[in-house]
Amino acid sequence: MALTPRETLIAAAFDARDKASAMDLIQRAYNGATAALARDPRDRDAQIIQVMAAGYAAKLDRSRRGALAARAKIEKLAEAYPRDAEAQIVLAGWHLDAIAELGGLVARAAVGASRDTGLEALDRAVALDSRRAAPPAIAALMRIRLNPRDVARSRQLAEIAMKAETPTLLDIVLQKRVALILQPLRAGDGRKAQALAE
Repeated sequence: MALTPRETLIAAAFDARDKASAMDLIQRAYNGATAALARDPRDRDAQIIQVMAAGYAAKLDRSRRGALAARAKIEKLAEAYPRDAEAQIVLAGWHLDAIAELGGLVARAAVGASRDTGLEALDRAVALDSRRAAPPAIAALMRIRLNPRDVARSRQLAEIAMKAETPTLLDIVLQKRVALILQPLRAGDGRKAQALAE
């Protein structure tokens, strides 16, 4: 069966063996989302997938120009859908991934990444939708990856994610991933949880 653009992007993030195969899947997801938008420019899911794919490609390429272009699109998406948890997660991911990859000072100077903006967007995503596993799971993973001392909040989010519904493939995948960090979080081992989150 052919994968949807969303499923293709999930495969790029969690199943790709190397950068080249990830980039191939990202391009496929981007192309699929772009085709969907040509049929219906108001397709919210396609808008999110297209923007996520662009941001992920820029991250893997370590392209400053690509990162800045992705940021502009992501901010526009978050403004267009202020009450959409996934749009907030995409915004949070852009900022916090840049910081995790480059360090806070370099990420801020090079591409304007902000820890506060990223964490606020994560909190908004969880507030908007904690019935599904994906928002609290991503929030737990991103928080402990960013700061191994953030055990209490990361554990709280992970516990919420484990009890949440899993209506989509993304929810299923992320609930399984967050389960991996729950044991060290319960033991107060932020460093081990950080390594697993990474």
